[in-house]
Amino acid sequence: MFVPDEEVKTEKTCCTDVSCCISEKKDKILNEQYITGWINTGVGDIPQVATHLTNKDKWEHFKIRIAIGRTKYKVDPGIYAVGTPSPGSPVLVSANYKLSFDALRKELKGLDAWIVVLDTKGINVWCAAGKGTFGTEELVGRIEAVELKKIVNHKKLIVPQLGAPGISAHKVKKLSGFTVIYGPVRARDIPEFLNANMKAAAEMRKVSFTLPDRLVLIPMELVQGFRHFVLISAAFFFLSGLSGNGYSLELAGAVGSRAALNILLIYLGASALGFLLLPWLPGRSFYFKGLIVGIILFAISFATHLSGSGILEPLAWLLLISALSSFIVMNITGSSHYTSFSGVKKEMRFALPLQIGAAVPGSLLWILSRFF
Repeated sequence: MFVPDEEVKTEKTCCTDVSCCISEKKDKILNEQYITGWINTGVGDIPQVATHLTNKDKWEHFKIRIAIGRTKYKVDPGIYAVGTPSPGSPVLVSANYKLSFDALRKELKGLDAWIVVLDTKGINVWCAAGKGTFGTEELVGRIEAVELKKIVNHKKLIVPQLGAPGISAHKVKKLSGFTVIYGPVRARDIPEFLNANMKAAAEMRKVSFTLPDRLVLIPMELVQGFRHFVLISAAFFFLSGLSGNGYSLELAGAVGSRAALNILLIYLGASALGFLLLPWLPGRSFYFKGLIVGIILFAISFATHLSGSGILEPLAWLLLISALSSFIVMNITGSSHYTSFSGVKKEMRFALPLQIGAAVPGSLLWILSRFF
Protein backbone atom coordinates (compact mmCIF):
# COMPACT_ATOMS: atom_id res chain seq x y z
CA MET A 1 0.00 0.00 0.00
CA PHE A 2 1.35 3.44 -0.86
CA VAL A 3 0.31 5.05 2.45
CA PRO A 4 1.92 3.31 5.47
CA ASP A 5 -0.42 2.45 8.33
CA GLU A 6 1.41 4.75 10.73
CA GLU A 7 0.84 7.73 8.39
CA VAL A 8 -2.87 6.95 8.17
CA LYS A 9 -3.16 6.79 11.96
CA THR A 10 -1.59 10.21 12.43
CA GLU A 11 -3.34 11.91 9.49
CA LYS A 12 -5.28 14.93 10.82
CA THR A 13 -8.29 15.12 8.53
CA CYS A 14 -12.05 14.94 8.75
CA CYS A 15 -11.91 11.22 7.87
CA THR A 16 -13.66 8.79 10.14
CA ASP A 17 -12.03 5.66 8.72
CA VAL A 18 -8.80 4.52 7.08
CA SER A 19 -10.30 4.14 3.59
CA CYS A 20 -11.40 7.79 3.61
CA CYS A 21 -7.92 8.94 4.61
CA ILE A 22 -6.32 6.88 1.86
CA SER A 23 -8.79 8.30 -0.65
CA GLU A 24 -7.91 11.87 0.33
CA LYS A 25 -4.20 11.04 0.16
CA LYS A 26 -4.68 9.62 -3.34
CA ASP A 27 -6.52 12.73 -4.44
CA LYS A 28 -3.65 14.90 -3.18
CA ILE A 29 -1.05 12.80 -4.98
CA LEU A 30 -3.06 12.73 -8.19
CA ASN A 31 -2.91 16.53 -8.27
CA GLU A 32 0.84 16.32 -8.87
CA GLN A 33 1.57 16.87 -12.56
CA TYR A 34 3.82 13.81 -12.76
CA ILE A 35 1.11 11.35 -11.62
CA THR A 36 -1.00 9.92 -14.45
CA GLY A 37 -3.02 7.25 -12.67
CA TRP A 38 -2.86 4.21 -10.41
CA ILE A 39 -1.67 0.62 -10.75
CA ASN A 40 -3.58 -1.95 -8.74
CA THR A 41 -1.46 -4.48 -6.85
CA GLY A 42 -1.97 -7.02 -4.12
CA VAL A 43 -1.03 -4.44 -1.49
CA GLY A 44 -3.13 -1.58 -2.83
CA ASP A 45 -3.00 1.08 -5.53
CA ILE A 46 0.39 2.49 -6.51
CA PRO A 47 0.71 5.86 -8.30
CA GLN A 48 1.80 5.71 -11.93
CA VAL A 49 4.24 8.43 -13.05
CA ALA A 50 4.75 10.10 -16.43
CA THR A 51 8.04 9.75 -18.28
CA HIS A 52 7.88 13.19 -19.88
CA LEU A 53 8.52 16.54 -18.24
CA THR A 54 5.83 19.19 -18.45
CA ASN A 55 6.48 22.90 -18.83
CA LYS A 56 5.71 23.21 -15.13
CA ASP A 57 8.41 20.63 -14.35
CA LYS A 58 10.91 22.54 -16.49
CA TRP A 59 10.01 25.85 -14.86
CA GLU A 60 10.49 24.27 -11.44
CA HIS A 61 13.88 22.92 -12.53
CA PHE A 62 14.91 26.42 -13.60
CA LYS A 63 13.91 27.83 -10.21
CA ILE A 64 15.85 25.12 -8.40
CA ARG A 65 18.94 25.94 -10.48
CA ILE A 66 18.79 29.47 -9.08
CA ALA A 67 18.10 28.27 -5.53
CA ILE A 68 14.40 29.19 -5.36
CA GLY A 69 12.44 26.72 -3.21
CA ARG A 70 15.23 24.18 -3.28
CA THR A 71 14.56 22.78 0.19
CA LYS A 72 10.88 22.23 -0.60
CA TYR A 73 11.35 20.50 -3.94
CA LYS A 74 10.57 16.91 -3.07
CA VAL A 75 8.17 14.05 -3.68
CA ASP A 76 6.51 11.75 -1.17
CA PRO A 77 8.66 8.73 -0.23
CA GLY A 78 7.10 5.41 -1.25
CA ILE A 79 6.79 3.29 -4.36
CA TYR A 80 5.80 4.44 -7.85
CA ALA A 81 5.09 2.68 -11.13
CA VAL A 82 6.47 3.52 -14.57
CA GLY A 83 4.47 2.11 -17.48
CA THR A 84 2.56 -1.02 -16.47
CA PRO A 85 5.07 -2.99 -14.39
CA SER A 86 4.54 -6.60 -13.41
CA PRO A 87 5.94 -8.56 -10.45
CA GLY A 88 8.97 -9.36 -12.58
CA SER A 89 9.76 -5.75 -13.51
CA PRO A 90 12.98 -4.11 -12.25
CA VAL A 91 13.01 -2.02 -9.09
CA LEU A 92 14.99 1.23 -9.16
CA VAL A 93 15.82 3.21 -6.02
CA SER A 94 15.89 7.02 -5.94
CA ALA A 95 15.89 9.99 -3.57
CA ASN A 96 12.84 12.12 -2.86
CA TYR A 97 14.59 15.24 -4.19
CA LYS A 98 12.35 15.89 -7.19
CA LEU A 99 15.21 16.86 -9.50
CA SER A 100 16.70 13.38 -8.92
CA PHE A 101 13.29 11.74 -9.26
CA ASP A 102 12.58 13.61 -12.52
CA ALA A 103 16.02 12.78 -13.94
CA LEU A 104 15.22 9.10 -13.42
CA ARG A 105 11.60 8.92 -14.63
CA LYS A 106 12.21 10.87 -17.85
CA GLU A 107 14.80 8.27 -18.93
CA LEU A 108 12.39 5.35 -18.48
CA LYS A 109 10.15 6.08 -21.46
CA GLY A 110 8.82 2.86 -22.97
CA LEU A 111 9.92 0.78 -19.96
CA ASP A 112 7.95 -0.94 -17.21
CA ALA A 113 9.54 -0.53 -13.79
CA TRP A 114 9.02 0.23 -10.12
CA ILE A 115 10.66 3.18 -8.39
CA VAL A 116 11.22 3.03 -4.65
CA VAL A 117 11.74 6.57 -3.35
CA LEU A 118 13.66 6.96 -0.09
CA ASP A 119 13.10 9.77 2.38
CA THR A 120 16.30 11.78 1.91
CA LYS A 121 14.73 14.99 3.28
CA GLY A 122 14.65 16.50 -0.19
CA ILE A 123 18.39 15.99 -0.81
CA ASN A 124 19.88 14.46 -3.97
CA VAL A 125 21.27 10.92 -4.02
CA TRP A 126 24.97 11.77 -3.84
CA CYS A 127 24.72 14.32 -1.03
CA ALA A 128 22.17 12.24 0.85
CA ALA A 129 24.47 9.21 0.68
CA GLY A 130 27.19 11.29 2.33
CA LYS A 131 24.78 12.56 4.98
CA GLY A 132 23.37 9.08 5.65
CA THR A 133 19.76 9.75 4.64
CA PHE A 134 20.19 7.74 1.44
CA GLY A 135 21.34 4.86 3.59
CA THR A 136 20.97 1.24 4.53
CA GLU A 137 18.49 1.78 7.36
CA GLU A 138 16.19 3.97 5.27
CA LEU A 139 16.30 1.54 2.32
CA VAL A 140 15.51 -1.50 4.45
CA GLY A 141 12.74 0.39 6.25
CA ARG A 142 11.25 1.58 2.95
CA ILE A 143 11.24 -1.97 1.55
CA GLU A 144 9.14 -3.02 4.53
CA ALA A 145 6.90 0.07 4.47
CA VAL A 146 5.86 -0.41 0.81
CA GLU A 147 5.65 -4.22 1.24
CA LEU A 148 7.94 -4.72 -1.73
CA LYS A 149 8.11 -8.50 -1.22
CA LYS A 150 4.39 -8.69 -2.02
CA ILE A 151 4.73 -6.53 -5.14
CA VAL A 152 7.64 -8.19 -6.96
CA ASN A 153 8.64 -11.83 -7.35
CA HIS A 154 12.40 -11.21 -7.37
CA LYS A 155 14.95 -9.89 -4.87
CA LYS A 156 16.95 -7.34 -6.87
CA LEU A 157 17.27 -3.60 -6.29
CA ILE A 158 19.02 -1.22 -8.68
CA VAL A 159 20.67 1.50 -6.60
CA PRO A 160 22.38 4.53 -8.18
CA GLN A 161 26.15 4.18 -8.15
CA LEU A 162 26.47 7.59 -6.51
CA GLY A 163 24.38 6.25 -3.61
CA ALA A 164 26.94 3.54 -2.84
CA PRO A 165 28.65 5.45 0.03
CA GLY A 166 25.42 5.31 2.02
CA ILE A 167 24.28 1.78 1.18
CA SER A 168 25.85 -1.34 2.68
CA ALA A 169 24.85 -4.05 0.19
CA HIS A 170 25.58 -6.99 2.48
CA LYS A 171 23.53 -5.45 5.32
CA VAL A 172 20.60 -4.82 2.98
CA LYS A 173 20.80 -8.46 1.88
CA LYS A 174 20.94 -9.70 5.48
CA LEU A 175 18.11 -7.48 6.76
CA SER A 176 15.72 -7.57 3.82
CA GLY A 177 16.73 -10.46 1.57
CA PHE A 178 17.14 -8.10 -1.41
CA THR A 179 20.34 -7.95 -3.43
CA VAL A 180 21.71 -4.50 -4.25
CA ILE A 181 22.91 -3.99 -7.82
CA TYR A 182 24.66 -0.69 -8.43
CA GLY A 183 23.38 0.98 -11.56
CA PRO A 184 25.15 3.51 -13.81
CA VAL A 185 26.21 6.99 -12.79
CA ARG A 186 23.89 8.69 -15.28
CA ALA A 187 20.16 8.00 -15.43
CA ARG A 188 20.24 8.18 -19.24
CA ASP A 189 22.29 4.95 -19.28
CA ILE A 190 19.66 2.93 -17.40
CA PRO A 191 17.81 1.59 -20.51
CA GLU A 192 21.09 0.29 -21.94
CA PHE A 193 22.05 -1.05 -18.51
CA LEU A 194 18.80 -3.01 -18.29
CA ASN A 195 19.14 -4.32 -21.85
CA ALA A 196 22.63 -5.57 -20.95
CA ASN A 197 21.17 -7.73 -18.16
CA MET A 198 22.13 -5.16 -15.54
CA LYS A 199 25.77 -5.07 -16.56
CA ALA A 200 27.37 -1.62 -16.65
CA ALA A 201 29.91 -0.75 -19.33
CA ALA A 202 33.10 0.97 -18.16
CA GLU A 203 31.86 4.37 -19.38
CA MET A 204 28.71 4.02 -17.27
CA ARG A 205 30.86 3.94 -14.13
CA LYS A 206 32.74 7.18 -14.82
CA VAL A 207 31.69 10.45 -13.23
CA SER A 208 32.12 13.36 -15.61
CA PHE A 209 32.34 17.06 -14.72
CA THR A 210 32.44 18.67 -18.13
CA LEU A 211 32.18 22.37 -18.93
CA PRO A 212 28.36 22.22 -19.37
CA ASP A 213 28.11 20.33 -16.05
CA ARG A 214 30.06 23.10 -14.34
CA LEU A 215 28.31 26.00 -16.08
CA VAL A 216 24.87 24.92 -14.88
CA LEU A 217 26.04 25.22 -11.27
CA ILE A 218 27.21 28.85 -11.45
CA PRO A 219 23.73 30.45 -11.03
CA MET A 220 23.19 28.48 -7.81
CA GLU A 221 26.48 29.73 -6.37
CA LEU A 222 25.70 33.32 -7.34
CA VAL A 223 22.22 33.29 -5.83
CA GLN A 224 23.41 31.70 -2.60
CA GLY A 225 26.18 34.28 -2.25
CA PHE A 226 24.08 37.32 -3.17
CA ARG A 227 23.08 38.21 0.38
CA HIS A 228 26.70 38.14 1.54
CA PHE A 229 27.72 40.25 -1.46
CA VAL A 230 25.15 42.92 -0.56
CA LEU A 231 26.07 43.00 3.15
CA ILE A 232 29.83 43.16 2.55
CA SER A 233 29.42 45.79 -0.17
CA ALA A 234 27.24 47.90 2.13
CA ALA A 235 29.78 47.65 4.95
CA PHE A 236 32.67 48.72 2.73
CA PHE A 237 30.59 51.51 1.20
CA PHE A 238 29.74 52.89 4.63
CA LEU A 239 33.32 52.63 5.94
CA SER A 240 34.67 54.33 2.82
CA GLY A 241 33.51 57.68 4.20
CA LEU A 242 36.03 57.52 7.05
CA SER A 243 39.11 59.72 6.87
CA GLY A 244 41.43 61.75 9.07
CA ASN A 245 39.10 64.70 8.61
CA GLY A 246 36.04 62.86 9.89
CA TYR A 247 33.23 61.25 7.93
CA SER A 248 32.38 62.36 4.39
CA LEU A 249 29.42 61.22 2.30
CA GLU A 250 31.20 62.48 -0.81
CA LEU A 251 34.20 60.31 0.02
CA ALA A 252 31.90 57.36 0.71
CA GLY A 253 30.36 57.77 -2.74
CA ALA A 254 33.71 57.95 -4.52
CA VAL A 255 35.72 55.36 -2.63
CA GLY A 256 32.71 53.23 -1.67
CA SER A 257 31.66 52.65 -5.26
CA ARG A 258 35.19 51.48 -6.05
CA ALA A 259 35.12 49.14 -3.06
CA ALA A 260 31.71 47.78 -4.11
CA LEU A 261 33.07 47.07 -7.59
CA ASN A 262 35.93 45.10 -6.05
CA ILE A 263 33.45 43.03 -4.02
CA LEU A 264 31.39 42.52 -7.19
CA LEU A 265 34.54 41.38 -8.99
CA ILE A 266 35.18 38.79 -6.26
CA TYR A 267 31.53 37.70 -6.13
CA LEU A 268 31.17 37.15 -9.88
CA GLY A 269 34.75 36.31 -10.77
CA ALA A 270 35.51 33.68 -8.12
CA SER A 271 32.28 31.76 -8.77
CA ALA A 272 32.54 31.91 -12.57
CA LEU A 273 36.29 31.36 -12.96
CA GLY A 274 36.31 28.73 -10.23
CA PHE A 275 33.88 26.52 -12.16
CA LEU A 276 35.14 27.41 -15.64
CA LEU A 277 38.85 26.87 -14.98
CA LEU A 278 38.57 24.15 -12.32
CA PRO A 279 40.35 21.33 -14.22
CA TRP A 280 43.18 23.61 -15.33
CA LEU A 281 43.86 25.52 -12.12
CA PRO A 282 47.05 24.21 -10.50
CA GLY A 283 47.04 22.21 -7.28
CA ARG A 284 44.72 19.58 -5.86
CA SER A 285 43.25 21.64 -3.03
CA PHE A 286 40.31 23.86 -3.84
CA TYR A 287 41.46 26.63 -1.52
CA PHE A 288 44.72 26.82 -3.50
CA LYS A 289 42.84 26.89 -6.79
CA GLY A 290 40.79 29.74 -5.32
CA LEU A 291 43.99 31.54 -4.33
CA ILE A 292 45.14 31.43 -7.96
CA VAL A 293 41.75 32.82 -9.03
CA GLY A 294 42.17 35.55 -6.43
CA ILE A 295 45.54 36.56 -7.84
CA ILE A 296 44.00 36.77 -11.32
CA LEU A 297 41.16 38.92 -9.99
CA PHE A 298 43.56 41.20 -8.09
CA ALA A 299 45.55 41.70 -11.29
CA ILE A 300 42.32 42.85 -12.97
CA SER A 301 41.51 45.14 -10.03
CA PHE A 302 45.01 46.61 -10.03
CA ALA A 303 45.08 47.12 -13.81
CA THR A 304 41.74 48.95 -13.71
CA HIS A 305 42.77 51.06 -10.67
CA LEU A 306 39.97 49.57 -8.53
CA SER A 307 42.51 48.63 -5.86
CA GLY A 308 43.36 52.29 -5.27
CA SER A 309 46.70 54.01 -5.05
CA GLY A 310 49.66 54.08 -2.70
CA ILE A 311 50.75 50.97 -0.81
CA LEU A 312 48.23 50.22 1.93
CA GLU A 313 45.01 50.03 -0.10
CA PRO A 314 46.35 47.81 -2.93
CA LEU A 315 48.00 45.55 -0.33
CA ALA A 316 44.70 45.37 1.55
CA TRP A 317 42.82 44.37 -1.58
CA LEU A 318 45.46 41.77 -2.46
CA LEU A 319 44.83 40.07 0.90
CA LEU A 320 41.05 40.49 0.76
CA ILE A 321 40.56 39.35 -2.83
CA SER A 322 42.87 36.36 -2.34
CA ALA A 323 41.18 35.27 0.91
CA LEU A 324 37.59 35.68 -0.29
CA SER A 325 38.25 34.05 -3.67
CA SER A 326 39.98 31.14 -1.97
CA PHE A 327 36.97 30.69 0.33
CA ILE A 328 34.41 30.87 -2.50
CA VAL A 329 36.24 28.36 -4.71
CA MET A 330 36.84 26.05 -1.74
CA ASN A 331 33.06 25.79 -1.35
CA ILE A 332 32.80 24.37 -4.87
CA THR A 333 33.83 21.05 -3.32
CA GLY A 334 30.14 20.56 -2.51
CA SER A 335 29.38 20.47 -6.24
CA SER A 336 32.35 18.39 -7.36
CA HIS A 337 33.46 14.77 -7.24
CA TYR A 338 37.12 15.80 -7.04
CA THR A 339 37.35 15.33 -3.27
CA SER A 340 35.79 13.06 -0.67
CA PHE A 341 33.82 14.19 2.36
CA SER A 342 36.77 13.50 4.65
CA GLY A 343 39.05 15.33 2.23
CA VAL A 344 36.80 18.38 2.31
CA LYS A 345 36.83 18.49 6.11
CA LYS A 346 40.61 18.12 6.19
CA GLU A 347 41.08 20.92 3.66
CA MET A 348 38.71 23.28 5.47
CA ARG A 349 40.44 22.72 8.81
CA PHE A 350 43.71 23.77 7.20
CA ALA A 351 42.47 26.52 4.87
CA LEU A 352 39.94 28.44 6.98
CA PRO A 353 42.56 29.76 9.46
CA LEU A 354 44.70 30.91 6.51
CA GLN A 355 41.75 32.64 4.83
CA ILE A 356 40.76 34.38 8.07
CA GLY A 357 44.40 35.22 8.66
CA ALA A 358 44.48 37.08 5.34
CA ALA A 359 40.99 38.63 5.44
CA VAL A 360 41.30 40.21 8.91
CA PRO A 361 44.65 42.01 8.30
CA GLY A 362 43.38 42.95 4.82
CA SER A 363 40.31 44.60 6.34
CA LEU A 364 42.39 46.43 8.96
CA LEU A 365 44.87 47.65 6.33
CA TRP A 366 42.00 48.89 4.18
CA ILE A 367 40.53 50.85 7.13
CA LEU A 368 43.99 52.29 7.92
CA SER A 369 44.33 53.36 4.30
CA ARG A 370 41.38 55.70 4.89
CA PHE A 371 43.57 57.76 7.20
CA PHE A 372 46.83 57.88 5.22
